[in-house]
Amino acid sequence: MIAGIYPYVVTNGNGQEAIKFYEKALDAEVLNVQTFADMPGDSNLPDDAEDLVLNAHLKVGNTDLMVSDTFPGQPYQLGSQVTIAITITDAEKSKAVFDKLQEGGEVGMPLQETFWSPAYGQVTDKFGVTWQVSTDIENK
Repeated sequence: MIAGIYPYVVTNGNGQEAIKFYEKALDAEVLNVQTFADMPGDSNLPDDAEDLVLNAHLKVGNTDLMVSDTFPGQPYQLGSQVTIAITITDAEKSKAVFDKLQEGGEVGMPLQETFWSPAYGQVTDKFGVTWQVSTDIENK
């Protein structure tokens, strides 16, 4: 089952600043902030990347807003600052949605297990919209 979709803002190394900005400008409540240093295992991150935002979850009214810095070493491209995140409560449904979104599009990150999701991937559809497909089986 699809649990919901929400905007996901991608910043260029200034995610911490963006969080504070949106918190103040939108009266947002910051629910969670994870940095790249919070990733489990040996991530081989550059020292200056540890404080970059891996994922931040803000609540703006009844809406979720997510914020992240560009992954260290990946290019930041204007026009890709906002993606759409979709949360699905079943890994098989996530695969089905991911497969449909990639028809005529391009996979940025194959659907795979991550430390936060049993099935997560990124795909840009044929209309140029980037989707972050994430499985959250805990919120079934």
